[in-house]
Amino acid sequence: MKRRRSLLGTAARTAVVAGTATKVSGNVARRQDEAHKAAAARSGARGSHAAPDRIAQLERLNELKKSGALTNSEFQREKAKLLAD
Repeated sequence: MKRRRSLLGTAARTAVVAGTATKVSGNVARRQDEAHKAAAARSGARGSHAAPDRIAQLERLNELKKSGALTNSEFQREKAKLLAD
């Protein structure tokens, strides 16, 4: 004879499955976050602070070129040095 599942039993089972899935996905997200932080730490100090500084330096070089303080070849040489770092 087939036994019918009660509504309360089904709700309890669903809650357990949902709770387990939430816990597992939270653990996965935490591990991924830790892995991203570790990878960022390994990549060194070149992160978010280096890019704006480099952009400012490139803009300054461009201003110097436009004002005539730098020739095109000097500008290209200095730009190449900045981008190589």
